[in-house]
Amino acid sequence: MSIDQKTSENIMKNERLPDLGLPQGGHYSVDHDPDDLWGDSRVIVNIGPTHPAMHGALRMVAKINGETIEKSYCEFGYTHRAKEKLGENRTYHQFVVYTDRLNYCSALVNNVTYAMSVERLMGVQVPDRAVWIRMICCELARVIDHLICVGINAVDLGAFSFFLYGFHQREEAYTLIEKLCGARLTTSYTRIGGLMADAPEGWEKQVKDWVKRTRVVIDEMDALLTGNKIWCQRTIGVGIMDAKLCQAYSVTGPAVRAAGLNYDLRRDQPSMFYKDMEFDVPIAQNGDVFDRYLVRMEEIRQSLNIISQCCDRIKKGPIWADDKRVRIPEKDVVHNTMEGLIHHFKFFMTGFEVPPGEAYTTFEAPNGELGFYIVSKGGPAAHRMRIRGPSFYHFQTLTPVSDGLKIADMVGLLGSMNIIAGELDR
Repeated sequence: MSIDQKTSENIMKNERLPDLGLPQGGHYSVDHDPDDLWGDSRVIVNIGPTHPAMHGALRMVAKINGETIEKSYCEFGYTHRAKEKLGENRTYHQFVVYTDRLNYCSALVNNVTYAMSVERLMGVQVPDRAVWIRMICCELARVIDHLICVGINAVDLGAFSFFLYGFHQREEAYTLIEKLCGARLTTSYTRIGGLMADAPEGWEKQVKDWVKRTRVVIDEMDALLTGNKIWCQRTIGVGIMDAKLCQAYSVTGPAVRAAGLNYDLRRDQPSMFYKDMEFDVPIAQNGDVFDRYLVRMEEIRQSLNIISQCCDRIKKGPIWADDKRVRIPEKDVVHNTMEGLIHHFKFFMTGFEVPPGEAYTTFEAPNGELGFYIVSKGGPAAHRMRIRGPSFYHFQTLTPVSDGLKIADMVGLLGSMNIIAGELDR
């Protein structure tokens, strides 16, 4: 018996997995009938969880016939970190750093959405300047996330040069974020009721200069790949997620807009100052890998438009809500007054009180609808917390869409879905 045959039989004995329809010992092995040169070519293989093409610790158990996936079963949970339970055992302030580790490609969006949910519970009104900066941060994070998605998707299918263009612009965006908070990837920039620090003098101008340069680079990237013959052959008509499937699996974000559904929370349920922004929501019709790529490329351009508008409208002002419950005292107050020292100590050691109630706040994250549902019974920590991460819903579609595809096409499909394991396993 071959090693492959033993592996397949062991997998089939695992009661947690569905029967993929392969008879015990029924696949090709070294002791096959010599008169039957081909035999039964179907085998069961593990794609992931450690293969780099799986974009994280994701596992697909697939019955393949040659290079075709006949049937599959997907599994996650290899990086589970109990984020929601941690949210019930940390103070509201302490949990900010954990939001960074959900979708780490766009940590600022997680920061902002979580802060808005707690602020809704407390009835805290954030100053205008803080809101404008939050919006710029969210759109910067969207551009970064989309550049990662389309870039790595292209690398998976062999177009490496395309990735390098976006890599440079993404690093410049991280430098802008670093000037706000000193961090690049996991920022922890948002605070309940405000921001960690104000933007430095001239930051808005630097952002606008970056926007101008990035628009040129996006056009170059578009010209480099969109009409490329190999790219088109590998993506057009591949991995189709139609509108019916998207609705059945609660798919949101670029994936649902690529299937022809006109839905974007920034426009349909606007928060912050998005109702005052002028931007378009790109829609495609075919729901394939190519259309998801096109939607993300156009969304980058629209995000750049929003960032530019925010930079034009932002004004000087406070970045903290005038609410002693949530405002961290200034350092000179902490160092020079007993009241400030006590307030600082109580804030960081025991947290601040949040009244009983519940709140669910959603936002159009780069991958789709991100939501934080918080139930408070009073006190400094949530009684219950649930996080709606779009990757959790999108990963469920991998099996129905992959069945019948070639393995190489499944890799392109997964890259276009942009599953982030930290958000999926939360």
